[in-house]
Amino acid sequence: MTAAALSLPGDPPGGRRAYTVWGIGVAVYFVAVIFRTSLGVAGLDAADRFDVNASALSTFSILQLLVYAGMQIPVGLMVDRLGTKKVLTLGAVLFTAGQLGFALSPSYGMALASRALLGCGDAMTFISVLRLGSRWFPARRGPLIAQIAALFGVAGNLVSTILISRLLHGLGWTATFAGSAAAGVIVLVPMLLFLKDHPEGHEPAPATHAGAAFVRRQIAESWREPGTRLGMWVHFTTQFPAMVFLLLWGLPFLVEAQGLSRETAGELLTLVVVANMLVGLVYGQIIARHHAARAPLALGTVGLTAAVWGATVAYPGEHAPMWLLITLCTVLGSCGPASMIGFDFARPANPPGRQGTASGIVNMGGFVASMTTLLAVGVLLDATGDNYRIAFSSVFVLETLGMIQILRLRARTARRERERLVASRVEAVHVPV
Repeated sequence: MTAAALSLPGDPPGGRRAYTVWGIGVAVYFVAVIFRTSLGVAGLDAADRFDVNASALSTFSILQLLVYAGMQIPVGLMVDRLGTKKVLTLGAVLFTAGQLGFALSPSYGMALASRALLGCGDAMTFISVLRLGSRWFPARRGPLIAQIAALFGVAGNLVSTILISRLLHGLGWTATFAGSAAAGVIVLVPMLLFLKDHPEGHEPAPATHAGAAFVRRQIAESWREPGTRLGMWVHFTTQFPAMVFLLLWGLPFLVEAQGLSRETAGELLTLVVVANMLVGLVYGQIIARHHAARAPLALGTVGLTAAVWGATVAYPGEHAPMWLLITLCTVLGSCGPASMIGFDFARPANPPGRQGTASGIVNMGGFVASMTTLLAVGVLLDATGDNYRIAFSSVFVLETLGMIQILRLRARTARRERERLVASRVEAVHVPV
């Protein structure tokens, strides 16, 4: 099936204004990712500042991701009900307050609360940007637009990896995190002035339902679609290895277990982000032209990631060679683009009124996996005396679970998509002229 087959009558036209409005939403997401990943380059500094061990350090990211994952379905419902602008505005206020609070926190407890607030605001950004893209661009361009949005998120990760790490060691903790919080205010202004939920003439049908029954129905109908469940498991299985590596444990692993300097470790983290950007463009183009490539790309990424991750942790020497670490970081760069494929399974399976809810279910997958692995790695490091070989092997448990679910749901989703395509063609034939 080609992407062109997914074009629908009445699609929004796209164009320059669509890129402008969508770009404002993407800028908000860009800043949210900078704030989300800033802890990844400050993990060792945070351990010293708050005098905590590996398990307590991992709690920062776990709590942030717990809030993020737990908010996905509520945020999806909010986007479907309230629209993009209101949800993005609330998100920007919350993640800016969280970043500022993290900068000024005098204690571990207050820092935890700040990361939770940041996670809550961050949770409202990506689903909103996906919804914005579906409202302003034709359906056939959905996969590429989603990958480009994710690409800007990766750019935010790159800013965090390069800029935040340098500022942290030049200006100190408080000045770095408080200064970065200003970016949240900067993106809030154009969003309030210029962002619109949809172009003129493409207003969605007014929401006439509310209450608990409507919420339960939205969730149940989204979950009933095998494409939604497959999308969630694709996101679950593909995203978390790179997320765990970038968000917290990559820098300590490269410095403490592999004996690299912080500068060299930072360059390898940057390689993950750059590879993510390049692979994202390739995956987006492939899926936009060949819709059937979704599952092979996702499964291939999982298999390659597992192979290289296994080769790194099982390397017989004291330290893995640099070529293997470079290969690992390059392959991890494909995890983010592969996770976006999950949304391409859920999008055609759900009508416009359920897109936010379905996207929330999908997006929850990878962050639940990331949260679980972050906790497992921290606990195993403390239990084994910082044995990264054992701790990092926990990745294979979730990858195995995810692969089983993807293979189980793949055929069922393809059958439903064929049925939907046939039904739409029959309906088009019988539409009166």
